[in-house]
Amino acid sequence: MNLVTLPQREAGVLLHPTSLPSGCIDADAYRWLDWLASAQFKVWQVLPLGVPLAGDSPYLCASAFALSPHLFPKQAVDQAQFAAWYERQKHWIDDYALFMCLKAAYPDRDWSHWPEPYAKRDAHALATFKQEHLAAINALIQEQYNGWAQWQALRAYAKERHIRLFGDMPIFVAYDSADVWSHPERFRLDEKGQAEVVAGVPPDYFSETGQRWGNPHYNWEYMQQEDFQWWRDRLSYHFECFDLVRIDHFRGLEAAWEIPASEPTAINGVWGKVPGEQLLSTLQTTMGVLPLVAEDLGVITPEVVALRDGFNLPGMAILQFAFDHEKDNPHKPENVHENVVYYSGTHDNDTLVGWYQSLEPEQREVVMQALWIDNEAQLMDALVATLLASRAQLVILPWQDLLKLDSTARMNTPGTNVGNWAWQFSWSDVPHDLAAYWKAKLQQHKR
Repeated sequence: MNLVTLPQREAGVLLHPTSLPSGCIDADAYRWLDWLASAQFKVWQVLPLGVPLAGDSPYLCASAFALSPHLFPKQAVDQAQFAAWYERQKHWIDDYALFMCLKAAYPDRDWSHWPEPYAKRDAHALATFKQEHLAAINALIQEQYNGWAQWQALRAYAKERHIRLFGDMPIFVAYDSADVWSHPERFRLDEKGQAEVVAGVPPDYFSETGQRWGNPHYNWEYMQQEDFQWWRDRLSYHFECFDLVRIDHFRGLEAAWEIPASEPTAINGVWGKVPGEQLLSTLQTTMGVLPLVAEDLGVITPEVVALRDGFNLPGMAILQFAFDHEKDNPHKPENVHENVVYYSGTHDNDTLVGWYQSLEPEQREVVMQALWIDNEAQLMDALVATLLASRAQLVILPWQDLLKLDSTARMNTPGTNVGNWAWQFSWSDVPHDLAAYWKAKLQQHKR
């Protein structure tokens, strides 16, 4: 089975739109694409574009479909496609708009604590509420269309410059989302609408108590009965927006860590099997070739590897993780093969400069020796050369690493709730010769 084949030796840059100087899809986004094209980068990777629920995390959103209106300035768009777009999106857009209006009416509480007729979706109560808030609901629908239309215009501009857009899809959705409220049967909830088990990861080297994310688990039996319709709809919408999509926490399609909702930590969970092979087979049969990338970082079992490789999905490797004495470390350049997306770091890592500065002296020496350099002034060029020279067909660098920024430019520090997702650059930060430098580097390495 073959879902996707990576392109021949390309390079891209990871930059979320909120990190543009304006923080949104406006003239800066087009200027950004022009810069990428001048440097001969072929891929722009972004984080999820959804509506953040709390804080600014794009990984916990009010909908698995909706685009954040904060990313798109208010402007007139061509309405010629609205009717066709609305017809394709009726399976989610009406529920989303109604959900957001109810959230505005009952702030500071999740949907399960709304008045019971709304929480349990009483048809008469919802019809009355909708009639009373029709203008606001229609505005939310229009807002979503405007965002979609503006993104399509940007995608067309990127295509003209031979740049592909690379999106990111969280595997789980938030409990307080339109998806769970509108279709609770798709999730493992009790008779009161509360999650029976929640998602996370078990204790490991990094955390003695694991990570309790709190997302509800899917009711896979129901999803199988409906032939994975929700997943097909979700991916279809992503492929309207992106040329390539990363599935975050891909291992959750083989087995997912189920934590009783009453547990305060992730310690007392169990692995629950997931029909990932059936899901991917159904997606392939119904949708054809799917340009997906598996986020397969962390402790990955043979079963997860078999699922990934069975569908020829590209995995990921991180250069920052390469510098140890384990010969079979999959992040070492010599172990990275063609069907891998090779990163200097992701949005969850420190910048390359910050990462190196945080190392103990003996660890720095290991890095220097591995790169065959004896002067720290050579470090960034050596790291870049190692990435670009690798066998990986696609190499991705966060924009912060191209600018050689330190930890103050870090996008996210997992396990913390302060100071994340807020970093932005200024055009004055960009050296005038940076595009020429990267163009030469990419040509040198035939990317």
